[in-house]
Amino acid sequence: MSQTTGARQAQKQQSRRALLDAALQLLEHQSFSSLGMREVTREAGMSPAGFYRHFRDLNDLGVCLVEEALASLHLMIGAAFAEQEEHSEPDELIAHAVQVIADHVQAHRAHVRFIARERFGGVRPVREAIAAELERFTDEVARALALQPVSAGWSTEDVRMVAELYVDHMVLTAAALLEADAQEEQRITATARRQLRLISVGRRHWISD
Repeated sequence: MSQTTGARQAQKQQSRRALLDAALQLLEHQSFSSLGMREVTREAGMSPAGFYRHFRDLNDLGVCLVEEALASLHLMIGAAFAEQEEHSEPDELIAHAVQVIADHVQAHRAHVRFIARERFGGVRPVREAIAAELERFTDEVARALALQPVSAGWSTEDVRMVAELYVDHMVLTAAALLEADAQEEQRITATARRQLRLISVGRRHWISD
C-alpha cells in the first residue's frame, strides 16, 4: 500500500512539475496575463481537467512560480552576503556579489525573466506575491547588515533603506543581464560594481538620524 501511495505521490509531483515547466517555457515569449490554461496543459501534454488537480486557477500557478523563482533568488542573495566578513576587502565582496548575480542568471534564466517581466505589471496576485517575497528578502538582508560594524548606531529604518538598495540593485542587474551578449555583460557587470561601490562608500560616511 505504501509503495502504491508513494508512486501516486511521485506521479502527482511529476505532473505538477510538468505544468510549471510548461508555463515557464511559454513565458519565455509572452507575459503571464496572456497565458491560457489550455495552452499550458497542451504544452505539458496533459488534459485541461488535469490542471485543477494541482492548481485552483492560473493565478495560483503564477504564485507558485513566484515562490519557486524567488527561492532561487533567495539563494543568490544569501550567497552574495555569505562572505561579508570584517577582514574582507569591500572591492572583493562587491566583485563576488556581481559574479554571483551573473552566475545566477546563467543558471536560472527563465526564473529571472519571469520575475523581471511580472514585478511591476501584469496580474495583480502575481505582482503582489513578488512584492511580498522581495519584502521578506529585504528584511533578511537588513538583519545581516545590522550585524556589521559599519551599521553601528544606525536606525532600523536606515539599515532597511540600504537593504532595499542592495536587493533592488541585484534584481535589476539580473534583469539587465538576461539578453546581454558577452560584451554587453562586461559593461553591465562593470557598472554594477561601480554602483555597489558607491553604496558601500555612502554607508561608511552616512550619519543615521
